[in-house]
Amino acid sequence: MTTPSSERWSDLTARVGSALAMIVVGLGGIYLGGPVFHVLVALICGVMAWELVGMLNPSNRGARMQMGLLVGAASLASIYLPVGFALPVLLAPALVGFGQLEKHRTIFMCFTVMIMLAGFGLTQVRDDYGFGWLMWLVLVVVITDVVGYFAGRAIGGPKFWPKVSPKKTWSGTAAGWIGAAAVGFLFSINTGVGLQLVGVSIAMSMASQMGDIAESGMKRRLGVKDSSNLIPGHGGLLDRFDGMLGAALFLLIIGQFLTITPALS
Repeated sequence: MTTPSSERWSDLTARVGSALAMIVVGLGGIYLGGPVFHVLVALICGVMAWELVGMLNPSNRGARMQMGLLVGAASLASIYLPVGFALPVLLAPALVGFGQLEKHRTIFMCFTVMIMLAGFGLTQVRDDYGFGWLMWLVLVVVITDVVGYFAGRAIGGPKFWPKVSPKKTWSGTAAGWIGAAAVGFLFSINTGVGLQLVGVSIAMSMASQMGDIAESGMKRRLGVKDSSNLIPGHGGLLDRFDGMLGAALFLLIIGQFLTITPALS
């Protein structure tokens, strides 16, 4: 017999198994850095674009594959170009897809720009600041998601935005901020950058949640549950990395205002 409590945690086993596999692959890529990490990010960006077109224009399979390949290739190429030449390469896939799709072009363009810039931001953090600072970014996003997931289901309470994301609660949202603050505090102690990193971590947690909300709103508008079924318990890569898109894009924008010691290891 299925009880409300068991339904609440029904997807936990699949989520944990998939999460462990993603952690192994992700940590391996981050640790190795360089071309290995560049290719991993490009693959993730390409698959997310493939999923995006699949949601927006499922009948156009040719465009789905073409945009996935184009986004992956452009993401990889941009890493090895001077910034001035990388910028048009990063934006080009959004315009190419805008001309190919029959509908939802604006949504495609906005999310593709997010994917491209976020991927570029991740590689810049790893290349310029080292393993440690990229782990700070990843931990803020992961802790926001994990703590929010468990707190939301254990505590419950008022829904954050029930029409768009019926499972998200204010308790889970606030718990994510607290978890991010703890990550920021630990890194501020070990790096000597000061307690302002706590505030930055909370803001980055909020940006992560905004990325999650943006993708949830898009799926609700399109009438789809998951971006794909590639990851058991998680849906697709876009479902899993929507928060990372928001956080990485936020860090790319505000990075010029932060004083970060390079090559933290």
